[in-house]
Amino acid sequence: MDLYFTRHGKTEWNLERRFQGMKGDSPLLASSYEEVARLGQELSDVAFEAIYCSTAKRAVDTAHAIEAQLSHSVPIIQKSGLLEMGYGALEGQLIDEMRRKYGSSLEQMRYRLDLYDPSAFAGETVDEMLTRMTSTITTAVQKHDGPLLFVGHGTSMTAAIQSLIGKEIAQLREMGGLYNNSLTIAHTQDKQVPYTLVKWNDVSFLDDPTSADSLL
Repeated sequence: MDLYFTRHGKTEWNLERRFQGMKGDSPLLASSYEEVARLGQELSDVAFEAIYCSTAKRAVDTAHAIEAQLSHSVPIIQKSGLLEMGYGALEGQLIDEMRRKYGSSLEQMRYRLDLYDPSAFAGETVDEMLTRMTSTITTAVQKHDGPLLFVGHGTSMTAAIQSLIGKEIAQLREMGGLYNNSLTIAHTQDKQVPYTLVKWNDVSFLDDPTSADSLL
């Protein structure tokens, strides 16, 4: 059983370098719909049983734009468990400004989640995020037999995929963060973890892969 993962298309806040997080949200850029369509075309012949996406509008819009390119109709199932990590008081704030204020914590968010402490800005913990993300994904896997597509967010989906392939918390950012509209594929023979990583963070199908973003 193949599991496909992508991060939502690039948004206005991505362009402005603002934290979005679990509660923050902003519209997809007009140019993002072209890039999302490219991903949909790349996946057009995959016989997905379902698309699971976070309840954030940026992820829902991405999921629908992908589905529109597929060769057959696929149900889109929204799950709050797939939301981005909760950044607390950081949401909506400029990333560069927050790095000056919380530099150490944000470096740990980017590189060493085992050391990350969000208490200074009332953010979600790594354990809380991983629990809801991995539970949502593994529960979906148990309900289906065919390929699934998951549409989510940079920090939470990066961490969840790496955890589901057997990485320890200290290793979850070793391969970097997911780009917008990137394609990652994992495989499971028996629906049990750890999954096997087949493809990671591929953007080769985009017209301009350098436009992809992995701020966090």
